[in-house]
Amino acid sequence: MSYIETLRDKVFGGWKTTKDEALRLYNEPLEELCAGADEVRSHFCADRFDLCTIINGKSGRCSENCKFCAQSGHHHTNIAEYSLLSADEIVAKAKEDGARGVVRYGIVTAGRRLSDEEVDAMCEAVRWIRRESNIAVCVSFGLLDEAQYRRLKEAGVTRVHNNLETSRRYFPHVCTTHTFDDKVNAIRAAQAAGLPVCSGGIMGIGETVEDRIDMALELRELDVVSVPVNMLNPIPGTPLANNKCLTEEDMRRIVAVYRFILPKASIRLAGGRGLLEDKGRSCFLSGANAVNSGNMLTTAGFSVETDMELLAELGYKVSA
Repeated sequence: MSYIETLRDKVFGGWKTTKDEALRLYNEPLEELCAGADEVRSHFCADRFDLCTIINGKSGRCSENCKFCAQSGHHHTNIAEYSLLSADEIVAKAKEDGARGVVRYGIVTAGRRLSDEEVDAMCEAVRWIRRESNIAVCVSFGLLDEAQYRRLKEAGVTRVHNNLETSRRYFPHVCTTHTFDDKVNAIRAAQAAGLPVCSGGIMGIGETVEDRIDMALELRELDVVSVPVNMLNPIPGTPLANNKCLTEEDMRRIVAVYRFILPKASIRLAGGRGLLEDKGRSCFLSGANAVNSGNMLTTAGFSVETDMELLAELGYKVSA
């Protein structure tokens, strides 16, 4: 058997792919690698597919200096800036997306963290959504503490999002206003409150292959259930505006190796998918089984209807 087949069978049996194995796997022939990853996905996840939409609940003027982000107050990107949306606006979008067949809805806010008053406002919005829709609610509210996460869980939140962004080694090259451990502590606080976590990162920000693998291993150690694999969309006005975009082959290789490391996770195409000519189709055949549909925070995406058609064609069943 080939190296990929041997490792695939080990993963089927419960083996945890090591760093050395993943580094070797990364350089294996692309088509065989992707086919093997899709077999791992099918074995552990069957045809389940997690489709989520998001709303930019608070935009711009962020105190943090993440180099990739159009919403950072340290950069000049001319994006829309506004404070926390009203519950009316957030609930209306949730109900609209739920009626279109979306199973998961994420409320995302710019800034280091929401204040206690803002958390209370979002708890009320979540309770309202849960009264009037069956859509699952996720939140991305920054570096909250356990008590705040418990309030959100009691309101009806089902998952927390907080990206690591990259490896521990490379993180200081991406952001200096908070630390990698700040991220880890927020993830653990959410889990301590009884909430599963969605966490991943952005590819193409200057990281190495080893950084990509190290982040995946950290996510596995943290028992993360959903892993967004974002592709940098270089935004004018940010320090990464001149970075070269990754290719479809790059993204296929990344999600395939992530599937071997995180066999049971929802591996999610998110930001930057609009740069892929095939809308992510080849990645959905290479180990990815989740997507953020509709518009992203500051960039356009694909419509829910277009994504639903693609997933049906590929034989997936959308479920939370």
